Amino acid sequence: MAEISNEHTPLMRQYLAAKAAHPDVLLFFRMGDFYELFYDDARKAARLLDITLTQRGQSAGQPIPMAGVPYHAVENYLAKLVRLGESVAICEQIGDPALAKGPVERKVVRIVTPGTVTDAALLEERRDNLLLAIATGAHGSYGMAWVDLSSGRFLLSEVSNAEALAAELARLQPAETLVGEDVVWPKLVSALPGLRKRPPWHFDSDAARRELNRFFGTRDLGGFGVDNMPLAIAAAGCLLGYVEETQKSALPHLSGMAVESASETIALDAATRRNLELDTHPSGRTEHTLLGVLDETVTPMGARLMRRWLNRPLRSREILRRRHQAIGTLIETRGYDGLREQLRGIGDLERILARVALRSARPRDLSTLRDGLAAAPVLRESIATWDSPLLHALVDGIGDHAATAELLKRAIVEQPPVLLRDGGIIADGYDAELDELRRLATHADQYLVELEEREKAASGIPTLKVGYNRVHGYYIEISKGQADKAPTHYTRRQTTKNAERYITEELKTFEDKVLSAKERSLMRERALYEALLDALTEQLESLKHAAAAMAELDVLCTLAERSEALDWSEPELTDVAGIAIERGRHPVVEKVRAEPFEPNDLMLDDHRRMLVITGPNMGGKSTYMRQNALIVLLAHIGSYVPAKRATIGPIDRIFTRIGAGDDLSRGQSTFMVEMSETANILHNATPQSLVLMDEVGRGTSTYDGLALARAAAVHLAATSRAYTLFATHYFELTELASEYTTIANVHLDAVEYGEQLVFMHAVKDGPANRSFGLQVAALAGLPKSVIADARRTLAELERGMHAHVAAPAATTPASPQLGLFAAAPSVVERALESMDLDAMTPREALEALYRLKSLS
Repeated sequence: MAEISNEHTPLMRQYLAAKAAHPDVLLFFRMGDFYELFYDDARKAARLLDITLTQRGQSAGQPIPMAGVPYHAVENYLAKLVRLGESVAICEQIGDPALAKGPVERKVVRIVTPGTVTDAALLEERRDNLLLAIATGAHGSYGMAWVDLSSGRFLLSEVSNAEALAAELARLQPAETLVGEDVVWPKLVSALPGLRKRPPWHFDSDAARRELNRFFGTRDLGGFGVDNMPLAIAAAGCLLGYVEETQKSALPHLSGMAVESASETIALDAATRRNLELDTHPSGRTEHTLLGVLDETVTPMGARLMRRWLNRPLRSREILRRRHQAIGTLIETRGYDGLREQLRGIGDLERILARVALRSARPRDLSTLRDGLAAAPVLRESIATWDSPLLHALVDGIGDHAATAELLKRAIVEQPPVLLRDGGIIADGYDAELDELRRLATHADQYLVELEEREKAASGIPTLKVGYNRVHGYYIEISKGQADKAPTHYTRRQTTKNAERYITEELKTFEDKVLSAKERSLMRERALYEALLDALTEQLESLKHAAAAMAELDVLCTLAERSEALDWSEPELTDVAGIAIERGRHPVVEKVRAEPFEPNDLMLDDHRRMLVITGPNMGGKSTYMRQNALIVLLAHIGSYVPAKRATIGPIDRIFTRIGAGDDLSRGQSTFMVEMSETANILHNATPQSLVLMDEVGRGTSTYDGLALARAAAVHLAATSRAYTLFATHYFELTELASEYTTIANVHLDAVEYGEQLVFMHAVKDGPANRSFGLQVAALAGLPKSVIADARRTLAELERGMHAHVAAPAATTPASPQLGLFAAAPSVVERALESMDLDAMTPREALEALYRLKSLS
């Protein structure tokens, strides 16, 4: 960027001073009807926005690179830059051009960043837009604070390790993240979009306490429940400083902080969220996600709340039972239909109120708020008599805002213009002074006709005329021959060839009013509009509660509608250990597939902890496992579930190890990713965890993989005692059911009709007797010659196996795979038995694997 010197023009010195104060963001510099960018900013903006880069004039002897966007279309360009992760400082003209000596005074009035945008045009209306700050502590712990500036939610939490941090980042998906510039961050943080590095003193815990107390007007932070969370407080202090720095205005809608505790929720790590496809799908198609099935909400704020519920399943039985009971009431009364129609016209009150607080609300925001508040009494009356504690609480939350609705009805025209500067926002009859100014501006001609008739009658001069020109303004004209009859209170204004022109005090007063009426009318409207924002800000807390209650009502009505439409049932949450699901279905697969879905049961309890699931590829093993996890998750957001009946005991976490893929960004192979996820599960699963394990060990050699799969299954069954669905193609693992009473075998079958393979998708007790691998390969389109060659090779392998391996026990299915655990203990098995896997370090475990491989 160019240096500031006296060689530059005054305007460029003004620009360079503003740019020096905001070196890391693009500076939109207001000049007339355009926002201009100069030098490197112009070059960058021209590339990102596909606008013309020009050079106009010189400063300090050099041409000035320049690019600009029209002020009336600036939101479109800001939206594109925000989506690209860029931030923009808006530098406006704040001085009066008529009074300026030199360049008009300009000032940066706000900084638009990906995490602090509040304008509707810059936001995805059905997704939260979060600004996150992360502070680091000893022993790998982290403090987190995040804010949704467009709604006023300010939340804090602390996590104990990088895995928990990764899970929170996967849940929150922040638009912008603030971190300390003095910390070496793990790749999962450094790869976040919108990463901003801040000086380390911005994360000072003591300074943060002082700033938070100043902002909230408190003596201490005990009322927020964060006293013993120094890392979260440090993150919150950095976050607050950044928001104040970018918004440059009061933030009355940030009225408090709340803590989100891990103990309140069912933990889902990043891999589980990805594997269960809660709100994202590899194809990018939302309809292939659980959110795509659930989200029929009719308000944007309801859609955002639905997504938050889905990503944060709760453990509180009381909250969940209240939600289930409310959904039951809405279904029983069929009340959700009418409520959804009423909610459809409510609008995004949550974000409108945030813009009111930030003084950036537009006229149509206020008309939407007016209409939403006008609908509130109907909503309250509709649900007040129903038998549901939660619905009654929502009645209280919606509250009575009749006075505010009436104020907005009187103040705002039915269909206001888009922008305040256009005028015509305040309704006629609301303010007498504004009405008079408008009357003067729009009825001047009629007044002049009436004045002319009165002056003719009073002076006795029938040829008298009242006129106007742009040079001299309004006048009374009398011909030369009648000039001597001019009344004494007339003051001569101009002499022409054939007439004399006069002015009177009345006409002068009228002239002053009319000539400034339009400008004064706009000024008066702005003042009245600001007063309306003041009045709404005073009611902000109760209005926010109303918006939150309407959003929750929208979600409950949607869940009721979905339950009725999709034939879901109310789950029973019990304190007895176990998961019992009768005729469960996968909510997404059932909705997107054309064929009827085959329901299946699940029974796990204190004596039946693990199901070893066998069967062919494409037979439905993964679908079966995921549908049960989704049923458990849906029950814990307060929804009905896709099953005939579901009884679910206490659950603390859901783990999944499904699928395979390299993580090139972290330098991990497919097998390393698989083992890392498996290690996380084995270390953290508890007797109240639900674990889904799919094809563990398939990423390495047969012996290594089988040994690891068996050891992992035994650990989960005997040590963790988690509820486990363990899908595998290692038929040898079906023997575990005879060794451990808490393990049972189930399978999904397929039937051959000639050369066709039909998948039954029904879960049956016992192990599978075939894998149908070659048949599935044929379905995938492998050349027939390859399939034929594979059949010959398989036959040879089976003959070799039967010649060298003892016949399996009666409980073991015939299998083409090597029977590692069916015969007498091998060298590898004996070596495995001697190992204390729980006491090994990762390096020792890897060395042990190499030793096992050499023994094989």
